[in-house]
Amino acid sequence: MTDTPSGRAHSEAQVGLRVAHRRYVSHAEAHYAGNLVDGAWGLGLFGDVATEMCVLTDGDEGLFASYSDVQFRAPVRAGDVVEASATLVRVGRRSREMEFELLVVARGTDGAATASAARMLPDPVVATTATGTVVVP
Repeated sequence: MTDTPSGRAHSEAQVGLRVAHRRYVSHAEAHYAGNLVDGAWGLGLFGDVATEMCVLTDGDEGLFASYSDVQFRAPVRAGDVVEASATLVRVGRRSREMEFELLVVARGTDGAATASAARMLPDPVVATTATGTVVVP
């Protein structure tokens, strides 16, 4: 850990560092028929994990500069539990490149005895992947 000019402690940015958040997808997030959630919702989660990464590595929230690649691979639905992660893949003087992944780790069980039945997925489903760059002061 080192101190930043603001006096806040942070760890050094190291390639391979990973941050992850899990979240339940509420029915309020559904935007399309079949309780589908729009892809932009997942990109918002990528912003959240990027912010934590910047706070952890640089003691600052940083600013998202760009995405160089976004792939929507599988649907996210209301009632899912997802895990958004950021992995640091390149460290520049002021820039940090990260790879992002949104996994569906649990899903509601269709046709179950109760409407609220759900199960953890034995193999998480990759819903969205992206590569992005943030800048820090």
